[in-house]
Amino acid sequence: MNNQRFLVNPLQLSQEKSLKTLVENRTIYNLNHCELNLFETYESTKMVPLKFNDLVVTSMLRGKKVMHLFDDPEFEYLPGETVIVPSNVEMKIDFPEASKNNPTQCLALAIDQAKIAEILNFLNEHYPKEGNNMFWQLNYQNYFFYNNVEMAATINKLIKECMSTSITKDILADLTLKELLIRIIQTQTVKSIDEGNFLDTNNPIKEVTEYIKQNLKENISLKSLSEKACMSTTSFYRFFKRELGMSPIEYILNEKIKCAKNLLKNPTLQINEVCYLAGFEDANYFIRLFKKYEGITPKQYQLLYIN
Repeated sequence: MNNQRFLVNPLQLSQEKSLKTLVENRTIYNLNHCELNLFETYESTKMVPLKFNDLVVTSMLRGKKVMHLFDDPEFEYLPGETVIVPSNVEMKIDFPEASKNNPTQCLALAIDQAKIAEILNFLNEHYPKEGNNMFWQLNYQNYFFYNNVEMAATINKLIKECMSTSITKDILADLTLKELLIRIIQTQTVKSIDEGNFLDTNNPIKEVTEYIKQNLKENISLKSLSEKACMSTTSFYRFFKRELGMSPIEYILNEKIKCAKNLLKNPTLQINEVCYLAGFEDANYFIRLFKKYEGITPKQYQLLYIN
């Protein structure tokens, strides 16, 4: 999975005198079909229980938590990451580093189950997926993922609408909820493919993405990918973007950068070698693109792995 995280904007912390508790101090913004909860914790503590009656989309804004969810191993939860939790599932949370000078801040967006069903029905009716028995649906096994730039932007937009005093905020929030569910499903699909857990054998996206991963050094054309999916180029482009939330070219570049990051962990490889092994023809373009994606140059990234 790509380790790149895009951060949701942290919000202003509560004034000390308005805090009701130092552990998971809660501020609530209610809308017609969702409820935005902002939690702040100012002291280290363990195994704090939390449960919602609706599906909840949570995203870290500041600090670090350790999550205990389902019967899975505990995991660190950091800014730039999102966790979705089904209704009536209890999570237990540790705050190993929380303090008055280093509080955690996390949002939890509880979404009405009927609204989720309405949105999924709308998508399946108006934007049906290719193939038989293919539907827009949430994958509750795939509940933890890194925010891409679109996901972070959508969550930021939804926070703004929830906190707004405008009379149109419920309408705009409903539109953004639709966008958020699309982004979550697309992100889950990308993660399932990356981890080899995408089980839908009828969906041509699996064969196409495997072909891309295995042929990064080749000049992969939209036409060749369309033929592999047995679609016209126009239909294939729409299909790919609907499934993964990015164009085929964006996906290929993501895979090349991911390949380059793995190669850069080898300190004996020169940057030019990494460039060509990852499927780039021009070293200057590779360096510019890598810095755009990762915020540092390939050489700086490589130095992180030299003891």
